[in-house]
Amino acid sequence: KLHSDLDKGVGSVKYTLSGDGAGTVFTIDETTGDIHAIRSLDREEKPFYTLRAQAVDVDTKKPLEPESEFIIKVQDINDNEPKFLDGPYVASVPEMSPVGAYVLQVKATDADDPTYGNSARVVYSILQGQPYFSIDPKTGVIRTALPNMDREVKEQYQVLIQAKDMGGQLGGLAGTTTVNITLTDVNDNPPRFPKSIFHLKVPETSHVGSAIGRIRAVDPDFGKNAEIEYNIVPGDGGNLFDITTDEYTQEGVIKLKKPLDFETKKAYTFKVEASNLHLDHRFHSVGPFKDTATVKINVLDMDEPPVFSKPMYTMEVYEDTPVGTIIGAVTAQDLDAGSSSVRYFMDWKNDVDSYFTIDATEGTIATNELLDRESTAQYNFSIIASKVSNPLLTSKVNVIINVLDVNEFPPEISVPYETSVCENAKPGQVIQIITAADKDLSPAGQRFSFKLSSEASNKPNFTVHDYRNNTAGIETRRNGYSRRQQELYFLPVVIEDSSYPVQSSTNTLTIRVCRCDSDGTIQSCNVEAIFLPVGLSTGALIAILLCIVILLVIVVLYVALRRQKKKDTLMTSKEDIRDNVIHYDDEGGGEEDTQAFDIGALRNPKVIEDNKMRRDIKPDTLRFTRHRRPAEDNTDIRDFINQRLQENDVDPSAPPYDSLATYAYEGNGSVAESLSSIDSLTTEADQDYDYLSDWGPRFKILADMFGEESYNPDKVT
Repeated sequence: KLHSDLDKGVGSVKYTLSGDGAGTVFTIDETTGDIHAIRSLDREEKPFYTLRAQAVDVDTKKPLEPESEFIIKVQDINDNEPKFLDGPYVASVPEMSPVGAYVLQVKATDADDPTYGNSARVVYSILQGQPYFSIDPKTGVIRTALPNMDREVKEQYQVLIQAKDMGGQLGGLAGTTTVNITLTDVNDNPPRFPKSIFHLKVPETSHVGSAIGRIRAVDPDFGKNAEIEYNIVPGDGGNLFDITTDEYTQEGVIKLKKPLDFETKKAYTFKVEASNLHLDHRFHSVGPFKDTATVKINVLDMDEPPVFSKPMYTMEVYEDTPVGTIIGAVTAQDLDAGSSSVRYFMDWKNDVDSYFTIDATEGTIATNELLDRESTAQYNFSIIASKVSNPLLTSKVNVIINVLDVNEFPPEISVPYETSVCENAKPGQVIQIITAADKDLSPAGQRFSFKLSSEASNKPNFTVHDYRNNTAGIETRRNGYSRRQQELYFLPVVIEDSSYPVQSSTNTLTIRVCRCDSDGTIQSCNVEAIFLPVGLSTGALIAILLCIVILLVIVVLYVALRRQKKKDTLMTSKEDIRDNVIHYDDEGGGEEDTQAFDIGALRNPKVIEDNKMRRDIKPDTLRFTRHRRPAEDNTDIRDFINQRLQENDVDPSAPPYDSLATYAYEGNGSVAESLSSIDSLTTEADQDYDYLSDWGPRFKILADMFGEESYNPDKVT
């Protein structure tokens, strides 16, 4: 209720209301100022309202007092029940848990005002699920209420939880939710066989590794707690069988580890133990988590194929053995009670099998063709044995026949050797290691010996050192070798084997003399290389020679063409001599020289051959006023030139006088004297080149070339 001090109760004052909910939730009597609620209020929707009120003069419409603000608060009542916002709940707890084991905590929410009365005070209780579980009335924590709850007895539990406000007093509102609790498994049960003896029947023809039966132990646990491991207890027959666990069915699969034979043993008995893989130490006191059962296996008799006495046969025969020679035999038996006879035959796969035959009744193997170890050293084929009573039952065995060698081939040098020796080699130096090979056997099974042939053992050039390990070394016996004297040596080496009869062969090694440096590195091995620059390869030398030959051919062709052109200019007819021009290159004696050449010689070239006298004009000797001091040592030069001038003057074939003739004079006093071939000795054998070694290091190669002993073909070994 609103009231103004200026209101005298005569109706001159009017009250107005504005703010939250004015006109919709709240209304005011304009005359009395009474405020009324025109609809129901919900504290949970809006707990308070802020309003403004004012007193206004009815006549002037002017406010009599300032506007005032006030708050209307909604008082709470218990009109909301508790609610489980997260329900329904799902929880789990291990089986066999002790009393009071924590399961889950639930929580209910009440929308009422917790500060006013007990409208929002919630208390929890169990309506369904006792006596297995309990709940704390204040916190809502659910715990186990019974010990040793067994999952194998009951696995799922549904618990109904109630939350009530007003502290659980009479008249309070309540809400409920459901909690589904599952007992999880623990390994609290050992595996148990449903029976103590298992009987199995197994054919004796069962293959090794095949499954011959299954047994199963029952474990009421779940998951990994129910995983079982099976083992065969050592005892009678246990070594013939094996057992594994099928991971999907947890069954024990018995497999055959060795072949069965009804004729040898008809029954086997052994024990199998089943145990859990994952044990829980809390339940060790319950007892051993394993169980044992007996397995009896009866072997069934089956019609079996023949059995060979050996898993494989190995035989030996010499090569070139006569056809039809028996080299061995195979044996197979029928071990069944009927004991049928056996027939043998070869398993034909290729042409190699045709080298041998087998007796169908006795099983003896004989040669069918001549054998050659060098062609085929070993034969591998199969023999099949079948029962006469049941030819479809067969067995197979491999036969290996090794062909033994007969010594028929001599040993030879294994590879062609390119042997070289340095000119500066010392005695006892090894220049080559040689090995031998024999077609009869591999080198591992043969011993070879090496020696020089009788005709080469007396020559002092090389020797052979046998190392007695199927190798030998070629050693030098001289102090130095000369390529100019002898470039190649041929060394005959005799190689013998150790088989019977002894075979030997003579192999010739070619040894080339090479030029080497001081370290023994080969520089060149050809005689021609002495005169060629060091460092050029054979291909480069051939290319250079080819270019020189092409240039010479071009020069020869050019000269031939020039001569052909000169011949074409000569006239063969006297009547046409005036119509032709004769070209000649001789220069005359000048304009005053009218006697130098006869025109008749141009008409008939043969005339010049008859007239041998010079007809040109001898020029006068010119005198120069310039004087030079004569040289003291030019007498021999002046005499040489005068002699050559006089020879030219009387020579009819000499060029004209005004032609220039040049002569080279080498002088005298040289240490090496004249190198000209003039006045040299006529034969090489008459010359002595020992003096070249005195000229110093620059003439060393010439001294080596001309100072060596002449080549003697009879010394080649």
